[in-house]
Amino acid sequence: MNHALLRPTSLVAERLERFEDEADLHALSEAATAAILDGGGFGWLKPPKAGVVEQYYRGVLLVPERELIVGRMDGTIYGAAQLQKPSRNNEAQAFAVQLMHQFVAPYARGHGLARLILRKAEERARALGFSVLNLDVRDTQKGAISLYESEGFIRWGTHPAYARIKGAIVPGHFYYKLLK
Repeated sequence: MNHALLRPTSLVAERLERFEDEADLHALSEAATAAILDGGGFGWLKPPKAGVVEQYYRGVLLVPERELIVGRMDGTIYGAAQLQKPSRNNEAQAFAVQLMHQFVAPYARGHGLARLILRKAEERARALGFSVLNLDVRDTQKGAISLYESEGFIRWGTHPAYARIKGAIVPGHFYYKLLK
């Protein structure tokens, strides 16, 4: 089914602390796999087996410095992002949090879910007392770059040899946003 053609009746972004059922875990794994196949992040260029992706997300929920924000359309998870808090011994950067691994499955794009996930992550970062939200993104991810810039993130630098995609070295961009 091509979900991009369906208009959702509800869009929600929320912090996920545990998987209520296997359906959520499977949906998240499927959406992540589709995003990886479409050139999404995570560092993976080829998606691992579904069980590995599911194990990865089970692990994310166990890491005290990570928070998982998911985006749902009509109750089904189609995207996510993670907040990576600084380690407890990093007093100098304790005011800043990193946004990582944001994605929406390609078949669920165009409904505002990525923006909703991003805004929920910002809201959560503020609630946790952080005053800066940092992120980095490959130059090949034009949609994500457009989203971040439209949401007020400031590009402060570019790394010319950020990642290797299909044998080619591509740049990556670094952004921050002050959370007031």
